[in-house]
Amino acid sequence: MKIIKYLLIFVLLIGLGISAWIYYPQYQIHNMKKHTVEASKKDADISYLNYYRDFKSSQIDFLALGDSIIRGVGAEENQNLVYQFSTKLENQTRKKIVFQNEGINGITSAELLTYVQEGRFDEEIKKANIVTINVGGNDVLQMAKGQNFQNVFQSFNQLQSSFSKNLSGIADRIKQLNPNATIVFLELYNPLSPENDMYSLADKLLPKWNLKIYQVAGHYQSSIVIETTKVINGNHLQNLSADGVHPNSSGYTAISELMINQFKHQYRKEPV
Repeated sequence: MKIIKYLLIFVLLIGLGISAWIYYPQYQIHNMKKHTVEASKKDADISYLNYYRDFKSSQIDFLALGDSIIRGVGAEENQNLVYQFSTKLENQTRKKIVFQNEGINGITSAELLTYVQEGRFDEEIKKANIVTINVGGNDVLQMAKGQNFQNVFQSFNQLQSSFSKNLSGIADRIKQLNPNATIVFLELYNPLSPENDMYSLADKLLPKWNLKIYQVAGHYQSSIVIETTKVINGNHLQNLSADGVHPNSSGYTAISELMINQFKHQYRKEPV
């Protein structure tokens, strides 16, 4: 009976450990979002949107770096994320938005880091007032390709650690070249249908991945993380294009509206 008792305790501890591994990142993200808004209110009383409304220049330069989401795969050119956000920001600020779309299909965070460190985007970064970064999806796709559930699970921690270092390196370079730029990070979303066998695993791993984005963003005074998972998820599959991975025009509209909403309600802290 003692053996059975110890086995039950052991199984219970394992279960609690797995639950903490899965759900604690969600709790951390929630606290980081709350802390960011509350701390910002104490330090400054100006939202990102009001900051750019009051911008001394009549022009705002917007640079978008990243993968096919930035490029706009899944929608027409005038319906992609960069174009839609620029148009909405222009309407809200009454400033001219000059955007540069440097999205590269299939690029990983390591490849983007290399390009940034080599100086490929130096001139664009130096003059940009806003820099959006969306990268990491291809890191996961490359890892998961042809692998089973167990291999994906085992490789995940190492992959997200590498991703975090790459994203930090990209942001460091941006701030080195342009300390006043606002960096806008986008969450990674789960494009799978709840009926897909891998949906549950992806949904559990996603908060752990996005937590790294929030942690990186937390190191920079003027940065914001867009909560993409609110509008692209298993309950909003209508926002995905026919390939089942990229947003369609309505998906990019939803993300761009979310960006504007967060610009309205999140407060900007001046770089030190």
